[in-house]
Amino acid sequence: MEKKLTRSNNRVIAGVCAGIAEWLGWDIALVRILYLLVSIFSAGFPGTLAYIILWIVMPPKNSNTIYI
Repeated sequence: MEKKLTRSNNRVIAGVCAGIAEWLGWDIALVRILYLLVSIFSAGFPGTLAYIILWIVMPPKNSNTIYI
């Protein structure tokens, strides 16, 4: 079965980190902590911009459409 990268219903803001964790098979808390650390060490802006782009590009779970 092919796993698709989608936003998760287990969300804090938009479900992006949880969706990536489910896609990779990793723990959700680990992905959220890694995202936070990368975002802090990159001066915040690139991490925030990447999150917003992923929020727009990643389709919600159980959806066949991509909203662009």
